[in-house]
Amino acid sequence: MITALQAEQFKSWANTGRIRMAPITGLFGTNSSGKTSILQLLLLLKQTVESADRQRVLHTGDERTYTDLGTFFDIIHAHQIPNTLTISVAWKLAKNLQILDPTDEKRSLFSIPELHFFTAIKGLDEEISVERFEYAFHTNPQHAYRFGMVQQPNQKYDVVFEGYELKRTRGRPTGLPAPIKCYGFPDQVNAYYQNASFLADFVLALEELFNNIFYLGPLREYPQRNYTWSGQRPQDVGRRGELAIAAMLASRERTIKVGKGNRPTKTLEERVAQWMRDLGLIHDFAVRPIAENRKSYEVRIRLTARSPEVLITDVGFGVSQILPVIVLCYYAPEGATIILEQPEIHLHPQVQAGLADIFIDAINTRNVQIILESHSEHLLRRLQRRIAEGALAPEQAALYFCTVNRQGTSHLQPLELDQYGNITNWPDNFFGDEFGEIAAMQEAAIKRQLGS
Repeated sequence: MITALQAEQFKSWANTGRIRMAPITGLFGTNSSGKTSILQLLLLLKQTVESADRQRVLHTGDERTYTDLGTFFDIIHAHQIPNTLTISVAWKLAKNLQILDPTDEKRSLFSIPELHFFTAIKGLDEEISVERFEYAFHTNPQHAYRFGMVQQPNQKYDVVFEGYELKRTRGRPTGLPAPIKCYGFPDQVNAYYQNASFLADFVLALEELFNNIFYLGPLREYPQRNYTWSGQRPQDVGRRGELAIAAMLASRERTIKVGKGNRPTKTLEERVAQWMRDLGLIHDFAVRPIAENRKSYEVRIRLTARSPEVLITDVGFGVSQILPVIVLCYYAPEGATIILEQPEIHLHPQVQAGLADIFIDAINTRNVQIILESHSEHLLRRLQRRIAEGALAPEQAALYFCTVNRQGTSHLQPLELDQYGNITNWPDNFFGDEFGEIAAMQEAAIKRQLGS
């Protein structure tokens, strides 16, 4: 699980400050206040990790990636070049990373519960390069370690380390080639040092983190009258939710837990149907082949116990919009990080509130982390209510309010939650001036009554 994130000189953020990340991390705020940029920061690293080009420092995107951010000039704060973008991410590993001594594999060097990664990327005109990157960790509060690379004036790189000595191989020339992407040690490091083979384990841990991040965008596909599935198992539900039905069909042989303890399990399809029933959207939900031994499937829905079955295309648009959100929460592997952009879009306020219950269930039963950007007051209020009821601990939620000043620089305000769900530092006009609107309406009514 990601525990902290920070960036400097990224888009509208001069400095995000250290952002604490929790099982549910929510970003709220006005339009163009920088909320989406924080999500894009993680997607930028994810698509860089997944890029086949080992020499590409950052993959800022194209039409096939999770996000298309343009060029380095487009993502650097205030479009000022030369400049340096810094990104920092910390995460807790699913199980301690065990590092063995390269000179004696029977001896353990480190047992690492949490890793911290930092990279600084310099932009000069149209050329970008890695100034430095590093991995840092503590094995206990007294023992800190750091391993990374730093660029020298001659454009060569040196390995830097702290807490453990790397032993140089004699006769090797001074200087190493550029890192792999913005985070990887080049292969030559193993020849340069006698005992550096474990550095690859840090790189692998970072890649596993970002391979285990899943994203659903705000613009989702329209429902279809039939869906084609030939047995493939998609990695996720697609950026627009277009693979949600394929994901359900691929999961029919797999069950998921329902609630805590030794409660019964359900298939993904059954769990989705149960949630949509609980939210008051439908009565029955089923995915069926249109004919025997065919690859085409229909999504059939009954809105009430007595209503006839209809196709998903013939019911309210909200059903098809919430479907990929629920599917992803239960289809992503346990321990995954899920990024949701405006999950409440096209949903009734009551259903928006119900999303909070889906997220709470997912983090508790499947140990996933959910990072969302939202404009929904109803979703936030339900989270507050569940904290007051004890269903969600205050430390399980990290909520933020984003603003932007006149110079176009974004600022992040952590929302302070007490044990009763109260936000003790509620920002002005968080969801607009509700009391101002009520007062203005009453004043207008009084004026009209006096005038008549």
